[in-house]
Amino acid sequence: MTAARLILVSHHLCPYVQRAAIALAEKGVPFERRTIDLAAKPDWFLALSPLGKVPLLLVRQPDGSEVVLFESAVICEYLEDTETETPLHPADPLQRARHRGWIEFGSSILGDLWGFETAKDAGTYETKRRALIEKFTRVEEALGDGPFFAGETFSLVDAVFAPVFRYFDTFDTLVPTEVFDGLPKVTRWRAALAARPSVRGAVAEDYAERLKTFLAQHDAWLLKLAG
Repeated sequence: MTAARLILVSHHLCPYVQRAAIALAEKGVPFERRTIDLAAKPDWFLALSPLGKVPLLLVRQPDGSEVVLFESAVICEYLEDTETETPLHPADPLQRARHRGWIEFGSSILGDLWGFETAKDAGTYETKRRALIEKFTRVEEALGDGPFFAGETFSLVDAVFAPVFRYFDTFDTLVPTEVFDGLPKVTRWRAALAARPSVRGAVAEDYAERLKTFLAQHDAWLLKLAG
């Protein structure tokens, strides 16, 4: 597969983009990256994206045409179907279904995380913080000995949770959120994912500064606590 065949349409902060980028890197698939500003979506992007969201994966065909894939889950499943030498799903159907369930659980955490990082008052902040703690407690119960969700094997579940943990790498520089206190397995998993080359390479070096700018633009309670 040549570098010109796949183009990942991205945004600097989007965790769903990071999932796809991590999966592509883990599979060793060359791809180009085209980053857009979601606050000023270009016309060519709106023409391609039915939902107006990233990521998109543009798959170039031999005749020069492009097929547009949207939604990170669809993109990752396409990569599983076509790049089979490095599977990121278990071979066993039952375990594969279980992994897909935890992928959905990871997506639900992103919903709480959005409320947490954009909370403008102490009450909302604490409500969302408690919701995150409850969900990560469930994750703690599901984890084994690690270092990854499926033990020694990196999977799509890891690709989903790595961008979630990345938020806290920045949050922790501002104020102690205490979300992972008393969760040793989650803490070890978070550290293992942070060290993974595919995870580190899924964002640009200025990710943390961009996230802080995002918090300031949303008048985030996190920044008020830090101040």
